[in-house]
Amino acid sequence: MNVIVSNKYQLMLENLGIDVIKSLNGEFEVDEIISTFQNFFYQRMILDITAIKDYKDIRNLQKLSISLPMDKVILLLDDTQESTSPSYLSKLISMGIYNFTRNVDGIQYLYNHPNSYRDVAQFHQLEDVAVVPQVAPNQVMQNVVVQNIGSGYSGRIIGVKNVTKNSGATTLVYMMYNELSKYYNVAAIEVDKTDFTYLKTPGFVSTVSGNVNMEVSKYRDCDAIIIDVNNSVQAEGLCNEILYLIEPSVIKLNRLTMITPQALRSLKDKRVILNKSLLSSKDVLDFEYEAHVKVFYNLPPLDEREKRNTPLIELLNKLGFDRVK
Repeated sequence: MNVIVSNKYQLMLENLGIDVIKSLNGEFEVDEIISTFQNFFYQRMILDITAIKDYKDIRNLQKLSISLPMDKVILLLDDTQESTSPSYLSKLISMGIYNFTRNVDGIQYLYNHPNSYRDVAQFHQLEDVAVVPQVAPNQVMQNVVVQNIGSGYSGRIIGVKNVTKNSGATTLVYMMYNELSKYYNVAAIEVDKTDFTYLKTPGFVSTVSGNVNMEVSKYRDCDAIIIDVNNSVQAEGLCNEILYLIEPSVIKLNRLTMITPQALRSLKDKRVILNKSLLSSKDVLDFEYEAHVKVFYNLPPLDEREKRNTPLIELLNKLGFDRVK
């Protein structure tokens, strides 16, 4: 059984679909959380970081790491600059806190596949050195070398992810980049695949999960970075927003729901795009009703050689890129 400690993200955590034996909502002193759960048996604790009073003071997280088994804790971060900075994340890692994320998908993944140090080692590099003490229960303090990378970026990082298999994420990233680059300074990155090599477009970057944070840091002067995230949890964690692509053919939808029955329900309140879609407006309404999701945009099949793709321009405008005409 699991426990949930929530505050700002209470509604998000109510729909996780896991068995919960105890839940708390509000803002608590770290000592209150420790005294409540130190001798309490649970499988996982889902901890909303905003439920910890003065959570921006890393010493409060250190108290937590000393008193609770952090391999059982999944820490849901908020979107403030302080708590998502590479420096802050590095300090979490140095205290043995490896399971952190900023979205529901990350929680679901970490619930079944808890991180080890190897999974978060990309935040510990060999430049811009700072020495941070690592403290864990019943362990000797040791030194860890960390790097502060990717800080200072104030643009948008947009992830594109296939929900149904081969829904066109790579091609959509390519077309979004081509259109946006006429009006903005943009970069495109794909993670854990090398499909960009077939596009033969200079400046497109293919990387692996372990290096994606470093790659993003190279483009801090861009207005936007578009990432083909594939199945990379690390890449998703860097994104300000993610576009979830569904190709609404009967075969692909049935295949998806047979393999992952709750896949569509997990997209509630996410930016869902029907890609390569021939659905009418009425069909879209029917889809929303049956899938219990809201469609952000219904994108028809696009000709990537077309000089002006009006549906793509409308999508980019809806995403807030108002210079695109």
